[in-house]
Amino acid sequence: MADIIKLLPDHVANQIAAGEVVQRPASVVKELLENAVDAGATSIKLIVKDGGKALIQVVDNGIGMSETDARLSFERHATSKISNAQDLFNLQTKGFRGEALASIAAIAHVDMQTRTENAEVGTHIKIEGSKIVEQEVIATPIGTSIAVKNLFFNIPARRNFLKSNQVELRHITDEFHRVALVHPSIEFHFYNNGSEIFNLPRAKHRQRITHVFGSKMTDRLVPVNEETEMVRISGYVCKPEFAKKSRGEQFFFANDRFIKSPYLHHAVVASFEGLIKPELYPGYFLYLEVDPSSIDINIHPTKTEVKFDDENTIYAILRSAVKHSLGQFNVAPILDFEHDPNLDTPYAYKEKGMVLPKVTVNPAFNPFQETSEKGTARPTYQKTSVKGWEELYKGLDVDSDTEGFSSLEIESETEVQGTLYPETETETYSGTTFQLQRKYVVSTIKSGMLVIHQNRAHERILFEKFLGEITVKEGVSQQLLFPLELSFSNQDRTILKEIHESLSNVGFAFEALDQETVKVTGVPLVVSESAIGTVLDRLIADYKEGFGEAPVSQAEQLAKTLARNLAVRSGEPLDEESQLALVNDLFACKEPALSPFQKLTYTIISEGDIEKKFS
Repeated sequence: MADIIKLLPDHVANQIAAGEVVQRPASVVKELLENAVDAGATSIKLIVKDGGKALIQVVDNGIGMSETDARLSFERHATSKISNAQDLFNLQTKGFRGEALASIAAIAHVDMQTRTENAEVGTHIKIEGSKIVEQEVIATPIGTSIAVKNLFFNIPARRNFLKSNQVELRHITDEFHRVALVHPSIEFHFYNNGSEIFNLPRAKHRQRITHVFGSKMTDRLVPVNEETEMVRISGYVCKPEFAKKSRGEQFFFANDRFIKSPYLHHAVVASFEGLIKPELYPGYFLYLEVDPSSIDINIHPTKTEVKFDDENTIYAILRSAVKHSLGQFNVAPILDFEHDPNLDTPYAYKEKGMVLPKVTVNPAFNPFQETSEKGTARPTYQKTSVKGWEELYKGLDVDSDTEGFSSLEIESETEVQGTLYPETETETYSGTTFQLQRKYVVSTIKSGMLVIHQNRAHERILFEKFLGEITVKEGVSQQLLFPLELSFSNQDRTILKEIHESLSNVGFAFEALDQETVKVTGVPLVVSESAIGTVLDRLIADYKEGFGEAPVSQAEQLAKTLARNLAVRSGEPLDEESQLALVNDLFACKEPALSPFQKLTYTIISEGDIEKKFS
């Protein structure tokens, strides 16, 4: 039998490795930014076009590479970070496998320019699909610039699986945050399609968090500091009142490397027990420093999942540290065991009983008498005469003339378009409703009883209303007498710009979208002024979580989010008029049976089902 096992060619092996290292444009951003940090850069620029599909470029002022190093860096398992296997157990750098550049070059067009401090000229290398097509000497600044173009150009199947530009940009921004937050001493710049998204100067950790997420984060952060022989914990957690329903502000860093750890996340959530609702997520930015030999970061290709030698102890220390910080800064209720002597009863009064105060009353006092300057009483003012009061009714007859009302006509009510129930049940509708447990609206029909879920029904009503306004562009805006100023981070303002047209169609009006403080000058009629900030925060959070992932239009997704955030809640009382309006509006919808999230809005309990209960 002939031999059938063969060694794969290098370009095929590189493409297979790329499948593990490069999953989407954000993976390329992560690898290039970490290489720039390891190169000792003090200033890093990230340039992105079309969600990273057309261009990802990272420019740094690090140590650069010589001509030989530049050529060798694109070979598999070529790295300057380790020299032997023992180094894997004492890692101090970001990348160490030597597969990043080789994998990226296998599936994209790569353009590298680099120069060291001692060299007068630099090196320029062009690679297409692992093949070096050009190498020349070039004049370039100290440092390295790597441009990755046309990602997955030779693997169209992988390219087709990429999401929309907005979704890919969101993942790139997440990776940028993870690197920028842990290296505040490095200056970062982020450009997307020619527009500057982030300009982060060198700062301390707290300032860097504020620069990334906006000035509103300053008052939300509670410092956490704990130092033990096993781990040193520093960073910040957000106050309980700012916990959110969606993830996005949860960051763990171990030895200056972003990590994902559901186990440690549970430790932080446990420390907020009793302070936030179970469905909310607290925000935190926590930095762990452990002995490099006690942590294994090589268990996953992306190096975000790690393994600690003693996770249980770190869990307990982390939970205690966060809980202590919340109590120390009066965020959480604590027991005060310190004795304040000023609150004690003096010794001389301990055995004495209470003494009732003595009150003297003058029984001859008349509040309706005035006193003269000499103290003698004088009578109050009296009316001299009340004669002539009958003149007030002169000219009025006892029997009123009702003939003037004979020609009065009452305008008939406007004819209601559409039907409240299906045609077979309209005639027998009694028009009476009542609310059950502040959650359901109940009404009788010919075949039995109708039970409507008030929250889901209102979601359906608002969804179709907003969707129509967005598509037809006829939303009514309620102008604010005094514009409301709200602070948003760069990323949040970018999202507002993307959905600005759709928001305008439903009634929102903004000013100064290019500044950190955004002015809201108009809102839809169904949004109260006090709820504007909450609604916009939820819109942005929902956009980060789900926009672009599902095969729905931006208008439909925005209408769903507005409907969910503005619909009447379960547990909210409704008067009879509101109940009738809810029923009428629901059955005037195109799809009254389902909410925008494909859940039943109402159910019918037939007369037979009721009879069975008593059989």
